[in-house]
Amino acid sequence: MIDTASVLPTPHPSEHPQNKMWIDEQIWGHRLWDSQGPWLLFLELLNLAEACHRDGRLLHEGGIFYPLHYKPYKRMHLRNILFNNEILLQIVTRLSENESAWSAWLKWMEDKAKAVHPRDFSYLKTRFHSFKEFASLVGMLRSSAVENNSNKRWSSRFVFPFGPNGLYEDLNISPSGSVSREYINFGLTGELLYKMLCRSVWSQHLLPHLAQMIDNKNPWNTLLNILQPEILEDLETRGNSYLPYRHHPCFDKLAQDWLNIFELKLPGFDAYPYLVILGALHMLLYQLQVALDWCEDEGRLHLICEMVSPKKTLVRELSTLSYQQNNLLPLLAVETYVKRIKDSEDWCRSIAEPEAFAKCRQILEDQVRWPKDPEDYEGCNDPQALWNELRRSAVNRHQQHVGNVHRNYGGDIGLVSKRGTNKLRYAPNDNLLKALVLANVKTRMEYNEFLSILFSRYGLIFGDRQAEVILDKEEFDKKAFQANFHRLEQRLGSLGMLRRLSDACAYVQNPFSPRLK
Repeated sequence: MIDTASVLPTPHPSEHPQNKMWIDEQIWGHRLWDSQGPWLLFLELLNLAEACHRDGRLLHEGGIFYPLHYKPYKRMHLRNILFNNEILLQIVTRLSENESAWSAWLKWMEDKAKAVHPRDFSYLKTRFHSFKEFASLVGMLRSSAVENNSNKRWSSRFVFPFGPNGLYEDLNISPSGSVSREYINFGLTGELLYKMLCRSVWSQHLLPHLAQMIDNKNPWNTLLNILQPEILEDLETRGNSYLPYRHHPCFDKLAQDWLNIFELKLPGFDAYPYLVILGALHMLLYQLQVALDWCEDEGRLHLICEMVSPKKTLVRELSTLSYQQNNLLPLLAVETYVKRIKDSEDWCRSIAEPEAFAKCRQILEDQVRWPKDPEDYEGCNDPQALWNELRRSAVNRHQQHVGNVHRNYGGDIGLVSKRGTNKLRYAPNDNLLKALVLANVKTRMEYNEFLSILFSRYGLIFGDRQAEVILDKEEFDKKAFQANFHRLEQRLGSLGMLRRLSDACAYVQNPFSPRLK
């Protein structure tokens, strides 16, 4: 059940003039975006965090839940050097003389660089001993690009977040060189993730850790700075994301997991992959849990997970079914939301009054900003037909993007898989298992207790004890889940994260715990 006291007022329609409907947004926020992978979620969050830290308001909304404005960097010199610079390798290969190489490259950049005024990169000559040294650094930094295979356009490629000097927003650069914000990679879901941390009970505990990550004065961050001129950027204000809830248990669980990872004090950037996985996992769980709340389903969210076995098992079948049921939850939430409009007192009263159609149309415009344009609805002047079209349009719109978040995020973090079969189901991979151990085990923990925590915090079911709580008697097979239980135990053991001390005593251990070093 949704806690109505935690629900925030929706933004005025003028804040989002391009949105022709406001249903998914009122359930989950503006917006969940299926094309934004886990690393891109993390990068968008870091951009917002860095800008807020620069303004002295990191993880603090100041009681103003909407809008949260910020000014991210563009860093067009850096991006041109790293990703709009295909001539570099040719020059290194063709020209061995240092001055000739610099001259050829600077002339090429003067002609080809985009969104840089003036196109002057001569400042780099004084910062490197030779052109080859410069080219070597560019190649090394370029190889660190995040999600390198998925971002084809140079202005939407991102260097690894070594520090604030490597953070910048997603942009679209036209052939003429004009710059505009792009929403393909930074679809605002990373902003929602940041707001979740802000509104969690752990926000002030997270503050010093996130500040340290943003302030990171490491050699890699210094190298990124060497490639950039000493000029002030003309920054533009961003930030029209909307998170509908003042507080939510999902926010607290996300923040607690991140805090636990930070407190391990892993060296260098070793913590980043785990923060990325856990961030996307909690966004997925947030979508499912909120959907369950809107559907007023009294059952608890659960994900039956199979540890992949050579042969088909009952656990695999139940995991597939569990995935399919959860995958339908967001759509059911949308349909429930639309049905509530039809069942509301205002709607029921309006259909019994004169000019019923006009009044019902006004109700929809006020509540969901639809129909916004004449082409949105071209049917007859009948309230039922109008509502039917709303339902159809809402379902179609939901299935284009928000409806894919569960599948896409689940696949990206290694939770959802087709390994060993042709159907999607929950089959966590090693990276996800490692992240779960590091986030929940401080030193060591009895194996059954660990599985109990995975169930209570994430709804993940591996063993028979948790399965028996959820499943009906005719579905539950103790032996099948016990076998799954032992496969997970063996897997954690092979990862160095479980130790069996006796036949009756197995412990999950955190290999990075200071007490075990």
